[in-house]
Amino acid sequence: MYVMRKLVCFHLLNDYSGSPKVLKTTLEILLNRGIIINLITSQGGVLDELKAKENIRFSYFSYNFSENQFVMLLKFAVVQFYLFFFSFRYIFRKHTVFYINTILPIGAALAGRMIGKKVVYHYHENAFVKSAFYRVLCRMMQYLANEIICVSEYQRSFLARQHRVTVIPNSLPKIFCNAFDFEPKQAFKHQNVLMLSSLKLNKGILEFIKIAKQLPQYNFELVINDTQDNIHSFLADYHIEKSTNLIIFERQNDVIPFYKRATIVVNLSDKKQIIETFGLTALEAMTAGLPIIVPTIGGIAEMVEDGINGYKIDIQELDLIVKHIENILSDYELYEFLASNALKTAKNYDNSIMMNRILKIITR
Repeated sequence: MYVMRKLVCFHLLNDYSGSPKVLKTTLEILLNRGIIINLITSQGGVLDELKAKENIRFSYFSYNFSENQFVMLLKFAVVQFYLFFFSFRYIFRKHTVFYINTILPIGAALAGRMIGKKVVYHYHENAFVKSAFYRVLCRMMQYLANEIICVSEYQRSFLARQHRVTVIPNSLPKIFCNAFDFEPKQAFKHQNVLMLSSLKLNKGILEFIKIAKQLPQYNFELVINDTQDNIHSFLADYHIEKSTNLIIFERQNDVIPFYKRATIVVNLSDKKQIIETFGLTALEAMTAGLPIIVPTIGGIAEMVEDGINGYKIDIQELDLIVKHIENILSDYELYEFLASNALKTAKNYDNSIMMNRILKIITR
């Protein structure tokens, strides 16, 4: 066993989605524990907030999302070549671990094994419910990784590999957890339904807009991880006219104010098209003491006890989701029961416990 002092971390798309948020939390704590970090990523997202920290060095490459699959594949290939050759600069640097966030930086993982570095994958996706391309990357991960960190038992169940695979649920930074005072009466008065989502049909955006129209007596807020121009284009493409009780927000650097004025949070991911391997927004909601409605399968479903801290209902039963929202927002005793249990559940995802386990894996 050796003591790892330098971590070389690779992440492709630096935005404000779940996996870079989790990575930021992880790296902040590792920095506080004296680990020197080189972070190789793209610009423009939550990871940029680490620039003020000591002992971290950034190396940037150009990478962003495109709706055109051919263009996206070309960008991906170019970045893999870059990461592969970039990684060889660490060939003679001792006590260095390659930390691969998501299965996408395959070029870095391949180079890392070739030059004899320990390769640790933090696996956030479920490749086996995605495309064949992702399944190939996942098989390569299982071959290349010295250690694999999964975020849920559901996700792990798809892997053929059994050795050196550890389930560590995601957690939230202390600054987020400490931002909330549990005030269920105040939250109940808001009568506000919140959803945070990426700009994709399979995330249930159209269904959320439909629910808002069916429940005009309540307030609805939708935070979409994209630009205002892209959101307007999306709504225009599907000829969507939102109701007056719904406000749609573009990408946000700070989502805490949204949770503070929410009453409940919903996740409407369509299980027939996408399955959440964890569900960071669900944990954020429960940390704020908010009941949640989530799909019935996936890592996100592992967090919810039906009727205890929220409900598990699929988007195919939209009328049932509407009914449960009405029930929750019209019955304070039910609301307080769900909210209290949501907060209790969130305490099981303690940040320090998660980080101790990750640190043990990357240093052993």
